[in-house]
Amino acid sequence: MCKTTIRNEVVSKKILTEAKGYLDTGFTHSLNPYSGCVFACSYCYVREMPIQKFKDAPWGDWLDVKTNAAENYRKEIVSLRRRGKPVRLFMSSATDPYQPAERDARLTRAILEAMLEHPPDFLQVQTRSPLVARDVDAIAELAERCEVLVSMTVETDREDMKRAFAPAAPGIGLRLKALRELHDAGVFTQASISPVLPFTPDFAKRLEGIADRIWIDTLHIGDGAMGRRSERLGMRKRFEENDVAKWYRDDLHVAAVKYFKQYFPEERVRVSKEEAFPGETK
Repeated sequence: MCKTTIRNEVVSKKILTEAKGYLDTGFTHSLNPYSGCVFACSYCYVREMPIQKFKDAPWGDWLDVKTNAAENYRKEIVSLRRRGKPVRLFMSSATDPYQPAERDARLTRAILEAMLEHPPDFLQVQTRSPLVARDVDAIAELAERCEVLVSMTVETDREDMKRAFAPAAPGIGLRLKALRELHDAGVFTQASISPVLPFTPDFAKRLEGIADRIWIDTLHIGDGAMGRRSERLGMRKRFEENDVAKWYRDDLHVAAVKYFKQYFPEERVRVSKEEAFPGETK
């Protein structure tokens, strides 16, 4: 159950932000229908970014709803197309497009409907919410008009680890169910093991047949500061407090890749920024 948040309706100047830093490997823009995220995962790198640093309320306690998001998308993509620009979108980089507010605000749904009119070249939907399955109809239809990938964050298959590090986030079983629904609808799916939290030996087996691709990132190589943000967020201590200190290590991604390649083809297992952009999704 998500706690009460300070919810503001805002009119944004733009909805597409030029991709820089982590996303400059193939994406042209990020798209964030909301600012803030009530899932408030303890390890979230956004806690250390200016979007949070200049807020009076803690991360997870506030949410800005960009009411004109779909309208802005239409205007901005028309302008980009007029100039012959490619449009490869990551939705979302600093929020979750399917957090609880989306149930009634329906911003992400409106954006998808706008995309059906003006498709990008590529869209990656990044979420940890099973609510994404609500829009399987629009996503599947969009996938007939452009490349689409739905990436579900599944940082572990252990509910106790999920509760320890992200207590307000949806349960793992519900996420896997949504991933299967999207996969069965013909949508290219990805399981984002990010960050890699302690998991059981059967984790990969739970992803077989529902994830077309595995993408791995860790608190050391994926926080945008080579682990320094994660250190400032107290992640080392949190791992120690949960008796899993051995999982907090610089080379964790190496072990994770080795594990998943036992179950998935090598080309379907990708790692961090260098391999973040999907490429072929057919």
